[in-house]
Amino acid sequence: MSLNVVVASAEHTPYSAYLCELMAESAKQRGTGIAKRTPEYISQKMQAGKAVVALDGKQVVGFSYIETWGHGRFVANSGLIVAPEYRHKGLALKIKRRIFALSRHKYPNAKIFGITTGLAVMKINSALGYIPVTFSELTADTEFWKGCQECRNYDILERNDFRMCLCTGMLYDPARHQSNLQRTLDWCKIALYRSRKAIKRWWRRRRRRNKKSAAK
Repeated sequence: MSLNVVVASAEHTPYSAYLCELMAESAKQRGTGIAKRTPEYISQKMQAGKAVVALDGKQVVGFSYIETWGHGRFVANSGLIVAPEYRHKGLALKIKRRIFALSRHKYPNAKIFGITTGLAVMKINSALGYIPVTFSELTADTEFWKGCQECRNYDILERNDFRMCLCTGMLYDPARHQSNLQRTLDWCKIALYRSRKAIKRWWRRRRRRNKKSAAK
């Protein structure tokens, strides 16, 4: 089995209807709702290069796409799906990593977020650098929250004024990670400086010992 995850293009659009069916069936099995998307919408994402597909040969067996909110300040990786016969093989993780990398490439300054009740998705998100956050840190774009209307828990979200629900909000903030990276680089510079000083002290002591030994 040779599985590849690539950026989608127009050649993959014939699978759009099939992918919509997979998403709907998966949501039904989980007992949750999803933002319903049409094959035309999925095709648009593919043609725009804002989606990735998992391929077994030329057959599409997995998918995810990018959505932007708040005038591009927020990005969501949506519609993650894997064909039933390809599940539990680590393919979802490969798709998630690829769509995350594509999002970072296209929208380097955007915050990437998602809401989920799935433990497996939470683990993948955490590995990518997401952290759990309150809904107040996510997009306030009403169009995003309309996508929750098909979920059976939507009334809970409404009753809480869209501040909390059964889902966990998760966020990747590139600014925070850049700051962490800078701190790590600064720490490495300090550690390197200290190591150099320690080596110099050791070398001076050794030279002194050698001189004393030679004098005897």
